Amino acid sequence: MKKLLLTCLAMSLFITRSEAQLKKLSQQQIFGGQPSLTKSINTVTGWSDDNHYIEMDSKDHSLYAVDVKSGKRTPYTPPPKSNVNVTVKDNDVYIQYGKDEAKRLTNDKDEEKNPTLSPDGKHVAFTRNNDLYSVDVETGKEIRYTNDGTDVIYNGWSSWVYYEEILGRSTNYKAFWWSPDSKNIAFMRFDDTKVPMFPINGSTGQHGYTEKTRYPKAGDPNPEVRVGFVPVTGGSVVWAEFNEKDDQYFGTPYWSFDGSNLMVQWMNRGQDNLKFYAVNPINGSKKEIYDEKQPSWVDLDYDGRIEYLGDKKHYILKSDKTGWAHFYLYTLDGKLVNPLTSGKWQVTNLIHVDEKNKMVYFMARKEASTRTDFYSVSYSGKNLKRLTFGDYSNQVMMSPNGSYFITTYSNVSTPTKRTLLNNKGTIIKELGDSKADDFTQFNYGKTEMISIPTDDGYNLPAVITYPTDFDQNKKYPVVMSIYGGPNAGNVTNTWKGIGGQWWANEGIIQISVDHRASGQFGKEGVALMHRNLGKWEMKDYTTAARWLKAKNWVDNKKLLITGHSYGGYMTCLALTKGADDFDFGYAGAPVTSWELYDSHYTERFMDTPQENPEGYKNGSVLTYVDNYKGLLRIMHGDMDDNVHMQNTIQLIDKLQNANKHFELMIYPGGRHGWGGVKSAHDKAERFRFYYQNLLNKPVPEELLK
Repeated sequence: MKKLLLTCLAMSLFITRSEAQLKKLSQQQIFGGQPSLTKSINTVTGWSDDNHYIEMDSKDHSLYAVDVKSGKRTPYTPPPKSNVNVTVKDNDVYIQYGKDEAKRLTNDKDEEKNPTLSPDGKHVAFTRNNDLYSVDVETGKEIRYTNDGTDVIYNGWSSWVYYEEILGRSTNYKAFWWSPDSKNIAFMRFDDTKVPMFPINGSTGQHGYTEKTRYPKAGDPNPEVRVGFVPVTGGSVVWAEFNEKDDQYFGTPYWSFDGSNLMVQWMNRGQDNLKFYAVNPINGSKKEIYDEKQPSWVDLDYDGRIEYLGDKKHYILKSDKTGWAHFYLYTLDGKLVNPLTSGKWQVTNLIHVDEKNKMVYFMARKEASTRTDFYSVSYSGKNLKRLTFGDYSNQVMMSPNGSYFITTYSNVSTPTKRTLLNNKGTIIKELGDSKADDFTQFNYGKTEMISIPTDDGYNLPAVITYPTDFDQNKKYPVVMSIYGGPNAGNVTNTWKGIGGQWWANEGIIQISVDHRASGQFGKEGVALMHRNLGKWEMKDYTTAARWLKAKNWVDNKKLLITGHSYGGYMTCLALTKGADDFDFGYAGAPVTSWELYDSHYTERFMDTPQENPEGYKNGSVLTYVDNYKGLLRIMHGDMDDNVHMQNTIQLIDKLQNANKHFELMIYPGGRHGWGGVKSAHDKAERFRFYYQNLLNKPVPEELLK
């Protein structure tokens, strides 16, 4: 017994000494880029062919082609055709091949926008003053396709609501598309005449200025849209056979594999009926080839709903019509061949189609909703196989012919790693591990995946980072970071880096939680939000808040919730409707009442204010101002063209009228976010708020420098 006691004592001394020898991450490691828990690994940028991937050296950024079998690296130079750069400089279009001198293609006082090279490399299309043009790369000859552009008529340049919600911000307002054979350009024409103008007032200069944006709020008239075609050589516009006076939306179109028709996505104003039409670019005639209705809504995806196959007979469609997102094989005339996937899990994106062997490769959230894996399945929907391994979330890059793939993977406890595999899922070789050589010498806040049960059967996924030297006998403040929008969960089983380690060192618990309509439970869960934004999110976030405050290691007077945009909305709602469960809120650019936001996004979930007045009232932060307590800080950019500062003004007006104390920070010139010189102030203010209200001590001086 004496010997056993001595052994245990020795072990406890060893453990104590070992823990004492571990070092915490420093400020310079967390914020200053000094080496920390991870190290750089070479970036894989793509594939040069089916047997060589392209690697960028992390030290000198040189490119190398690496043989998948031998591992031999040879210097890599992109082929000239893939190294063509078309840009706008001093309002004119330039084209540059490789390192050659850039060639000027236009010479005009007005600005050209979104120059886009044709697939054959012979023409560059662009818009100027809301009309569509192209220029011949060889001769410099310019062709004008449209002539009616004005301040409310746009050809090939999207209306704001299409840019923001339908075509996507990555388009930079571009609304034209070259055919694969370079013979035609499809484009959208927008008429914003009936769309209300929203003024955004700039404060610079003696008299200030006003930006006038045609912005349809919920229930307002939308832009009238036409889909047109022009031959590259010029001539009359051929209009697709749609009536622009109909209350409708058009999604991102897809050219067929050979350019013989354009697949146009059409949707009604209520957004519960999606149709695909094959439109002939020669005469504008249309043929309906797909019709989908859902009782809630159908999403207009701009990230790849359809993949045309090279056999010119089939396409693959992504749809969540069963309540879960899956792939389906269709013939070109719209006949369903069979589902490729099915079940209570979600596909995410299509990676590769091997038409010769009739195999489809794709990413999905099947093993767990919080991570993505790589799979293959046959055209018949049989032989589904997981190709990635372990309990990791993966990002995959497949070789051109589908023989190999590289996965970059991690989880909350494993820094990013990279591995090469063949298309059967057999590991060929390890390519990189970002885990630092001295990883085990650091003492840091541990991150875990957990789930929080609701009273009606959901297990809400959450990721939590505990304080460094976490002690269950102590009480810690909590920061809950959320977004909360429909199908927009932010809980993933991935390595989180070291950004949160400062607060872990300071003794703050950090947690993110996804609600039942976040996408973690398929479209089945998301559809619960129909006509009642704010209801289920707050139910689940308050469930999480009560779960936390029931823990003996949580300070139940110091729960802070924070988010931006939709997350700002949820934060404001938490300090009003959910004020019994949250103590502090830090909200960025919040929507405060849904009739103040744009038509397409809002009505997808809420219908119009005229159709759903109770839903709008119940989902508005303004409705619950009398319940407000705790301390809310609101931040907003005064030039926000997305969530107008009108939202914040209406909320603070009601808070003031109710004699409620809150904090407000306006960022002059800020849009829906703010950066540049304002970043330091933004960061310092968050530090001050956290230190003052959660830690009850001043901010360390070194953080404010």
